[in-house]
Amino acid sequence: LYGITTGFGSLCTKNISPDELGTLQENLIKSHACSVGEEIRPVIIKLMMLLKAHALSLGHSGVQVITVQRILDFFNNDVMPIVYDRGSLGASGDLAPLAHMTLPMLGKGEAMYEGVKMPGAEAMAKAGIKTLDTLVSKEGLGMTNGTCAMTSVGALALYDTICAAQLGDVIASMSFEGLTGLRNAFDPRIHQVRGQKGQMLVAANMRKLLDGSEILDNCQKDRVQDAYALRCIPQLHGACRDALEYVREKVEIELNAVTDNPLMFLDDEAVISGGNFHGEPMALPFDFLGIAASEIADASERRTERMVNPALSNGLTAFLTTQAGVNSGFMIVQYAAASMVSENKIYAHPASVDSIPSSANQEDIVSMGTTAARKAKMILQNTQDVLADELMTACQAIDIRRRLNTHGQGMTPLHEALYQHVREKVAFYEIDREIWPDIRAVEAMIRSGELLDIVKEYIPDFE
Repeated sequence: LYGITTGFGSLCTKNISPDELGTLQENLIKSHACSVGEEIRPVIIKLMMLLKAHALSLGHSGVQVITVQRILDFFNNDVMPIVYDRGSLGASGDLAPLAHMTLPMLGKGEAMYEGVKMPGAEAMAKAGIKTLDTLVSKEGLGMTNGTCAMTSVGALALYDTICAAQLGDVIASMSFEGLTGLRNAFDPRIHQVRGQKGQMLVAANMRKLLDGSEILDNCQKDRVQDAYALRCIPQLHGACRDALEYVREKVEIELNAVTDNPLMFLDDEAVISGGNFHGEPMALPFDFLGIAASEIADASERRTERMVNPALSNGLTAFLTTQAGVNSGFMIVQYAAASMVSENKIYAHPASVDSIPSSANQEDIVSMGTTAARKAKMILQNTQDVLADELMTACQAIDIRRRLNTHGQGMTPLHEALYQHVREKVAFYEIDREIWPDIRAVEAMIRSGELLDIVKEYIPDFE
């Protein structure tokens, strides 16, 4: 039986004697723990452990109850194995990261406990957890096979990208007000005749977000139509929403999946070798996730450019300054956003189209799913920062618009609340000052979730 009485990978032709079966499983963990890179965040490690415990508890993996219990002991006592983020092909699952996750349970490797990194055995002793004496049956494979690492990284990136997409609508609506956009682009009739769900959702959001604005009430006859970055917000953001919904569906399936090999079925005592560990079902969605996050940033940067460019801003001052020339205003804020958008284009190249053979060509086509998940997270972090740049710029644009007093003073009640929240930390940019603390403050707002909390107070049904 593969991996139970044989070696692993291309060594599956090597039979293992009964007295060496425990050594076989333990050696798998020690030899496969070869990840490199940065330490994975504890929240991701906790999710990895939870997914592994859940998958094993479904009863098809050939592990002892005590082994599942040890994973839960780690989870419940906040003993965090040290796992590094690079070294998985996402083919036989996340072999290297999951081996690192398992080492401390054998009294090996390293773990974080009470904020201190220490040898795995020491962390277990301090937490009062007994080490596993050995691994039996198929436990080494059960622990290391599977997509728990890529799914954990990607699931958290997905959640944060969904929040970023919601904030994308909100921040876009503030830019829209600063740029005196035309509301007719969100008329429900245009979106209904196309029928795309995400597009209709975003158009409905924009109608709610822009209701009650004096500035917008007074500008609707200024021109016939706006540029794409404003007029096509439902089409741009809506397509990203549809992509995220697809990714969410696939992630929810994988969160509840059995993804190791071989699998056992008690009804007829079958032990079946297959490929449920293969990361392709996650690799493509996570590549798609990165592309969607990148597009949210693309649209955001274009709105920022329109606000700082006097040729495109519908009457705002150059770079949103009050004294242009001696002051550069928000000129380089747009540069920074453009840099991150450009970087995202590189990251958005799909990992799943690549493959490299491993294990002497036994594992001859791999998913690179963990790379896809990591890239999606990197893109998301850039996108959050681009949105922060746009939000800060939108608040400045609204201030300039009010000072010009061409269309009145009144914003929507929600925009006023968000504007005041930003202004508590970031003052109006009258003359040039060190701007990086302002950017950091708004980035923290984006990542904390506090802005969406304000939105839900004013629009409880916002999606």
